[in-house]
Amino acid sequence: MNSIKDTPKFTNGTIDNEVQELDAIIVGAGFAGVYQLKRLRDAGYTVKLVESGSDYGGVWYWNRYPGARVDSAVPHYEFSDPALWEDWTWTQRFPGSAELRDYFAYVADKWDLRKDTKFDSFVEAAIWDEEQAKWTVRTREGERFKAKFLLLNTGIAAKRYTPDWKGVDEFKGTFIHPSYWPHKEPDLAGKKIAVIGTGSTGVQLATELSKIAGHLTLFQRTPNLAMPMKQVDYELPEQALAKSLYPSFFSHRVDYFSGFSFGFLSRATFDDTPEERIKTYESLWAEGDFKFWLGTYHDMLFDERANREAYNFWRDKTRARIQDSKIADILAPMQQPHAFGCKRISLENGYFEIFNSPHVSLVDTSATPIVEITETGIKTAEKEREFDYIICATGFDAVTGGLAQIDIKGSRGESLSEHWKGGAKTYLGLCIAGFPNLFFTYGPHGPTALCNGPTCAELQGGWILDAMDFMKEKGLKTIEAKVESEMKWKEKIWNLANATLLPSTKSWYMGDNIPGKPREPLFYLGGVPTYYKTIYDVAADGYTGFDLA
Repeated sequence: MNSIKDTPKFTNGTIDNEVQELDAIIVGAGFAGVYQLKRLRDAGYTVKLVESGSDYGGVWYWNRYPGARVDSAVPHYEFSDPALWEDWTWTQRFPGSAELRDYFAYVADKWDLRKDTKFDSFVEAAIWDEEQAKWTVRTREGERFKAKFLLLNTGIAAKRYTPDWKGVDEFKGTFIHPSYWPHKEPDLAGKKIAVIGTGSTGVQLATELSKIAGHLTLFQRTPNLAMPMKQVDYELPEQALAKSLYPSFFSHRVDYFSGFSFGFLSRATFDDTPEERIKTYESLWAEGDFKFWLGTYHDMLFDERANREAYNFWRDKTRARIQDSKIADILAPMQQPHAFGCKRISLENGYFEIFNSPHVSLVDTSATPIVEITETGIKTAEKEREFDYIICATGFDAVTGGLAQIDIKGSRGESLSEHWKGGAKTYLGLCIAGFPNLFFTYGPHGPTALCNGPTCAELQGGWILDAMDFMKEKGLKTIEAKVESEMKWKEKIWNLANATLLPSTKSWYMGDNIPGKPREPLFYLGGVPTYYKTIYDVAADGYTGFDLA
């Protein structure tokens, strides 16, 4: 088997065993990591950013597969710093991964980040030294750092997941996880290609590869209730929003549930007549973004009848695009397969139409599961199919996996993976009891996957800097979440989730995609405004819920 997979590199071909002393070490060079590097350095802290990839971008450094693009529209998906947006112009409303990497390179130059960044360095361990009140951090490549603060920005998609199928190593074609897509594009034209998985990546891949494959087969476990992406190619210098409106736009992101510039409607689904409801749905649908999901009636994610009404509209819109009724029954079933919006919804551009082509096949693995990978392809309970390429778009050990894969030992000698053995435990979705001076962003128990990424990066990152400044001002050595604070926050996470339909649906939002992973809500579901009021109230009250020493 030819398995395409990136491996860590030695930047200079040598191992540096000298311990570097810092105020803070930042792990991860996505939005949150680069924002923290900029802000902490401006505040006078000595800091180093360490990244396993070879450049900035976080998930966008790795996501190079055909069709990869963000489904948050700009200018939502960029930093609020005027020094950046005043001179930057996007070519599309939903930028592709290459343009996003260009944006990160632009940010790095504008903010002069490279001098304080270490690439090709995978952080594998961090140990708390109680006597020195510092973290000792070690990379796989041999570097060592000592820092007062450990700031983790691994995001939700840092640990890839490939199911343990029998025979994967026997496959004589090429087997790829999309986040390890090669920098030199493989020759896929005319090939027999399998895509396994119908998350955002699988939908984007299948749409794009259907244009060049000799035959494409998509293996679906559960349907993706994807909505149309209304892409716009800008005639420069035209942009989505006049630059004069940017300050107001960015200042109001915290006013809405998802950190976008829109929120749920003030009325419930059945406050409208059927005719009014259809008119509202059509209006939201025409926007071609997430408004039909996160800008719709306020009871859609909470009430089964309201949710079913939204699904039925989605279903009828989608089935009208699919010619074969049997295929439509798999992609957009008449009977609702799960609560609408309680699995990650994707935006698509022509996805459902690919199944009208004779060279595209669909396999429903809930009816005919994959039995094994063979030398020549994939064997299901129904039959064996031959492939040149198998693309395993089966996602990630999301949200907690990127953090838990680092061997982090806290003040009690307990590792983070041990601490989370029965499920994630955090305080405020920012820190963990028993792990002093450690903060993370865009992880468990924050708004995270239901919040626009740059919004979370800036607001959580700003809170962390404020906490560090508070400690400096008060002459404190450590800040650590109390155990009881952690327990109460977890109870809040469950209470918020149980008020919604999210627990009724199997998804990575609940940890369902990883065998043996505790089933639990991984996000704060109270919305961005309530979340940020809560964490800043904690800070304003002298950091209640923390032990300060």
